[in-house]
Amino acid sequence: MGIFVGTIFGFIAWFLVRYLVSGMYTVDQNERAVKTSFGRAERVGEATILDDPIAEFLDPEERGRYRYPQVRVIQPGGPYFKWPWEKVHKVSIATQTVSMAFDPETPSANQGGTVLEAVTKDQLNTGLRGQIRYRVSERNLYAYVFGVKQPIVHVMGYFTSVLRERIANFEAPKVQELEPVPGVEITPAAIGVSINDLRKNLRDINEHMDRECRSSEARYGVALDATLITGIDPPAEVESALAAINTAYNEVSSDISLAQAGADQKIVQSKRAVEIETLKAQAEVEPLKALADQLHELRKNGKDALAAYLRNVRLKLFSQAKRVVLEVPHD
Repeated sequence: MGIFVGTIFGFIAWFLVRYLVSGMYTVDQNERAVKTSFGRAERVGEATILDDPIAEFLDPEERGRYRYPQVRVIQPGGPYFKWPWEKVHKVSIATQTVSMAFDPETPSANQGGTVLEAVTKDQLNTGLRGQIRYRVSERNLYAYVFGVKQPIVHVMGYFTSVLRERIANFEAPKVQELEPVPGVEITPAAIGVSINDLRKNLRDINEHMDRECRSSEARYGVALDATLITGIDPPAEVESALAAINTAYNEVSSDISLAQAGADQKIVQSKRAVEIETLKAQAEVEPLKALADQLHELRKNGKDALAAYLRNVRLKLFSQAKRVVLEVPHD
């Protein structure tokens, strides 16, 4: 009888430790969790991802393909409890940064995940360097945990295809072609090269990638927070040609800037000279105008007043003169 009672108590203790105590779990601050019961995730009614604003970036054809259900997300905290037939899937939602050339399936690819190759419109093979910042979407955990086997592989593949398509079809605004630079030989293949245009428009390309990848959150449960292309390396065979083109552009830009500065300086000097001469003319005219006004006022007092004024002026001049020559009328 004692052995039987001991067995019962031992079974109860084993059951409590095996299923009750081990059924307790917690969720860290940078984690979110989804609980499944017999393999089925706890859903939020009949709601799907199409009811969430993140689905607005999906094309009409994609909305039926990525119709994931919304699941109940377990927030940080605890302890929580689960039954033996339940399973908890924890996911880190911390933002992560990887090289855009990173291949999750083959880490050694793309020169060890450092350079992503792409072909430009003029058939030149370029190397792209940059980073991608991403995080797991709390609003679409079903797609990340259950919908896609390897979400980051799909996201990187989608990003790479969009980027290569953009590079292959990129066209910069038309600009006036420069005259050939004497002594600089530029290969015909490099004349129409678009690598310089790509470098000058890195910001536009980054913004384009951000717009095109906004649907990844609804597709794969991974949100791309930002993409940053930091460098575009030209092929070695056109490096010298690109250097010659850049040198020619820099020299012409410098000459234009110097000519513009010289022209602006001359314009300012001319305006200043005109202002000075105008002020001098005004200074000479003002006394004459004042004298004319005085003579006009004197004339109002009669002809004798004006004659007297002229006599006084002459007397003043005679007093200041050292020699006077008078014309004597002949009889």
